[in-house]
Amino acid sequence: MSAQLKPINVSDADIERVVLESNRPVRVDFWAEWCGPCRILGPTLDELAREMNGQVTIAKVNVDENPRAAQAFGIRSLPTLMLVKDAEVKETVIGAQPKSKLEDVINRHIG
Repeated sequence: MSAQLKPINVSDADIERVVLESNRPVRVDFWAEWCGPCRILGPTLDELAREMNGQVTIAKVNVDENPRAAQAFGIRSLPTLMLVKDAEVKETVIGAQPKSKLEDVINRHIG
């Protein structure tokens, strides 16, 4: 299993492979540079990627650069964080949330 010590950037071209075809849960962060709450959430996602290495993939999708992915997932607000497992969105959280809430969502879907 490859090490993921930081979130990975996902594009329109590879979202299906990275997110929907993953053999482990994926926490997808739909964000934009201009979004203040998105920037606040960044360090928290970096921590989760390090701490939950091997249990979950943390993926980031810049909606301005990847509009097809945002449209396919029905993104209407930023940040939107989805937990995808077995090619299905299991939970969605909108807005900057505390690390503990993000961890709780992930923990419900790993193992």
